Amino acid sequence: MARRKKQIGRRVEGWKAKSWYKVYAPDNFEKVYLGDTISADPSKVYGRVMQTTLGEMTQDYSKQNVKMRFKVTNVAGDSAYTEFVGHEVTKDFLRAMVKRRTSRIDSHVLVTTKDGKKIRVTSTCFTINRAEVSQAKAIRQTLTNYMLTRASEVSYDNFVKEIVGGDASRDLFKTIKLIFPTRRVEIIKSKAVETQ
Repeated sequence: MARRKKQIGRRVEGWKAKSWYKVYAPDNFEKVYLGDTISADPSKVYGRVMQTTLGEMTQDYSKQNVKMRFKVTNVAGDSAYTEFVGHEVTKDFLRAMVKRRTSRIDSHVLVTTKDGKKIRVTSTCFTINRAEVSQAKAIRQTLTNYMLTRASEVSYDNFVKEIVGGDASRDLFKTIKLIFPTRRVEIIKSKAVETQ
């Protein structure tokens, strides 16, 4: 019995030795508070990935369908600061977007921003009617060209804000609707690519 009490006491001491760190989003997301993480050693907080939704970050619950991922890159005192490493639109939202006798056209492209960072982006166009092969090809090319060009013109932080915030989707919609009747354009996924 005495031994068991000793083990429980040791476990409580180990827990007390750990510290809580408040985790914040990067500057381009207004350093929004993301949550807490616990660790006995500040160096072990580096590299941890926090996941939240864009709706929780912006208090706009129409954006709950966008999952955001941030990686801790800096720890100062009891605060941990992150950088954006990717986002993804939920699968149930995408399923709701697909209608019968329409087309879903995807573009997957690896882009390099003006400041030399690489990010893989998936953009999707949902049409009103079914597109022919040549029309789908023209739409896919437009999606791809826009991403490559826009990324090369702006910094990583600005590009991320545009693809997550909806500016890129709005610009693409205006262009693509001239090619073919379009219901919606979404940037459904992005993932930062670490360069060696």
